[in-house]
Amino acid sequence: VQLQASGGGVVQAGGSLRLSCTASGRTFRTDYAMTWFRQAPGREREFVAASRRSSGNTLYADSVKGRFTISRDTAKNTVYLQMNSLKPEDTAVYYCAADNVIWGLLRRPDEYSSWGQGTQVTVSS
Repeated sequence: VQLQASGGGVVQAGGSLRLSCTASGRTFRTDYAMTWFRQAPGREREFVAASRRSSGNTLYADSVKGRFTISRDTAKNTVYLQMNSLKPEDTAVYYCAADNVIWGLLRRPDEYSSWGQGTQVTVSS
């Protein structure tokens, strides 16, 4: 599966951005997960949000809950991350990932075999 991410940019604190990630090529089992991670300089890659394709179930990191929304367009094999009320600490490279991952392991980046190229999000104070 190839993943193509887009939508990053520079925004002031309190602003909004929407990231997109489109999957193409070989597909996973029906209810595969598409997930966003992020990595700030000098820090480990961290989980942001996940969505299961068929069930529509979602999962969020506590740090983004209530501010970020993950959604999917299954016809387009695309997942979106709407980011509102952005904070400087949200600054990072954002990556999308996909794989058949069980619910309890969605937060673990090593469970995913397909990754997008990353898109930079910079939030200025």
